[in-house]
Amino acid sequence: MNLHMLDSSINDHLHQVIPERDEVLTEMEAYAKERRFPIVGPLVGRVLHQLVLITNPTRIFEMGSGFGYSAYWMAKALRDESAKIICTEGSQDNADRAMGYFQRGGIANRIEYRVGDALEIIDETTGTFDIIYNDIDKDGYPQAFRKAIPRLRHGGLFITDNMFLRGRVTTDDTDSRILGVQELTRLLYESDGIFTTIIPLRDGVSVAVKL
Repeated sequence: MNLHMLDSSINDHLHQVIPERDEVLTEMEAYAKERRFPIVGPLVGRVLHQLVLITNPTRIFEMGSGFGYSAYWMAKALRDESAKIICTEGSQDNADRAMGYFQRGGIANRIEYRVGDALEIIDETTGTFDIIYNDIDKDGYPQAFRKAIPRLRHGGLFITDNMFLRGRVTTDDTDSRILGVQELTRLLYESDGIFTTIIPLRDGVSVAVKL
């Protein structure tokens, strides 16, 4: 099954009407397309950017950063001079590539890249966060939730990409990735102390606020 959440004509329309990205983002999108590297794309990137503008965070933790595309969108929206994004990534090559993009975009001072397992790194990092963005391996989504929610300040956001897995979450497939997203969906809607909406944009992005 390969369901598209948006009609292709609407998706094309949205891509046509949104403003052009800066040259760094454009290059990152081309690199992702060439390498078939999954990124959130500009439609969800703009959602991340807007959520940062709304909440004015000073500490963001990103679980699964790749080569920095989503972090770039968020970093460009930071207004507090002391604000930081802690990025986590398993590949040193991806981290190095990301820092090159951040330097060219003039935002390297807002980013701290840590190479390793995001689920371990968040345990090693002290303090609370205003936003935790989750895009790790999908079978780890429930664990990401359990680690992230206690680390958010009240009013903080837990944001997760790929909540639809191209429609596969509606099937009885027992793939561990699908089960992980399904379990996270249950946790997001059934857990006390948070309020969740899943936005049907691209592959589905959930936004949960800690009450």
